[in-house]
Amino acid sequence: MPSHPVADTVASLMPGARTELAELVAFKSVADFDQYPRSESEAAARWIAGALRAEGFTDVALLDTPDGTQSVYGFLPGPEGAKTVLLYAHYDVQPPLDEAGWTSPPFELTERDGRWHGRGAADCKGGVIMHLLALRALKANGGVPVNVKVIVEGSEEQGTGGLERYAEEHPELLEADAIVIGDSGNFRLGLPTATTVLRGMTLVRVQVDTLEGNLHSGQFGGAAPDALAALIRVLDSLRAEDGSTTVDGLDGGSVWEGLEYDEEQFRKDAKVLDGVGLIGSGTVADRLWARPAVTVLGIDCPPVVGATPSVQASARALVSLRVPPGVDAARATELLEAHLRAHTPWGARVRTERIGQGQAFRADTAGPAYRAMADAMAVAYPGQEMQYAGQGGSIPLCSTLASLYPKAEILLIGLSEPEARIHAVDESVSPEELERLSVAEALFLRNYAAG
Repeated sequence: MPSHPVADTVASLMPGARTELAELVAFKSVADFDQYPRSESEAAARWIAGALRAEGFTDVALLDTPDGTQSVYGFLPGPEGAKTVLLYAHYDVQPPLDEAGWTSPPFELTERDGRWHGRGAADCKGGVIMHLLALRALKANGGVPVNVKVIVEGSEEQGTGGLERYAEEHPELLEADAIVIGDSGNFRLGLPTATTVLRGMTLVRVQVDTLEGNLHSGQFGGAAPDALAALIRVLDSLRAEDGSTTVDGLDGGSVWEGLEYDEEQFRKDAKVLDGVGLIGSGTVADRLWARPAVTVLGIDCPPVVGATPSVQASARALVSLRVPPGVDAARATELLEAHLRAHTPWGARVRTERIGQGQAFRADTAGPAYRAMADAMAVAYPGQEMQYAGQGGSIPLCSTLASLYPKAEILLIGLSEPEARIHAVDESVSPEELERLSVAEALFLRNYAAG
């Protein structure tokens, strides 16, 4: 990166940033309190509140949101009459999955192959550090020229909507002229990218019951209805032969207009095994950003080890459905539930339960905030022009903020480029990406204030 006062400052702060990220990653802040202690999440929230206070933030508060988790809020006043920018990240993380499969402990930040590994390093504790670095760089080079609000969510990964409901109940709290969501990522490492489309999502738990209790498969198998087999048939009905998502009544043929995703590059990014085909039809971008996608996240059934010769009386699954912009998430949930009921065989009893839901998001890129960010990215990534891309994931808060503050520009940037392997084993962040994006965010705030 060429010499620039802000860039030089961020570079000098990187050793301390690594130490802070290690401290934050060490908290096992999974917001599923059946799996991990609530105290881990609360300790992470207190750490962030302390970091904001140390930077001069006033009105720092731990917000008790309706889903039983805490979000962290702080306000840093700027010059008289300055614009207000809201910076967002989240400190809750996905479970580490198979801890034994990690090359290094998931909650211990470990440097390897030029990257910092640990759960949440990129998604999204690294985003918290990115915001802090940007503000520190500005303070060291003339001051922060805008009012800054920071909100760090405690349950984004769970999709339980706590912060969305809190924001709706306190609409003045997060009001801003521009909003930077630090929970996205560059299209590829080193290519500055603003995410302009997010799919919405719905989570539904489905349970199938067929018998009063399990039966011996030798004595009753062949005639007794097997709940697990029925559930398998229901789940299989959610996909066409080519793997496309098929939910009755839900359009699956939209196309993406914008940056394309090369199929071979996608195979490499996703680490698809040799000889295994991709699923669905249309371009990769169509499938990721413009069309619905169903995923079976888990099934409750007997494990192979210790299984008995039984016909199963009950089985259940957690089903995720991603929905593109233009599709109402509530309507998609209704269609998914209706599909599950309609495709349950043998008259089996079926129950569905709504676990979480979030609307899709599409940004308006024509305003001054996007121009300010493009100019900032050009300095942080010399020779590169900021690209616009979609993201298949969901950040439900975005649609809530867009509804509450229709005049605010919402920009999505972040550290979750493909090599980060977020939500997977061996998640990591590129320290170079963290450095460049911190510079970009700092320069964005300066550019936006002057615009």
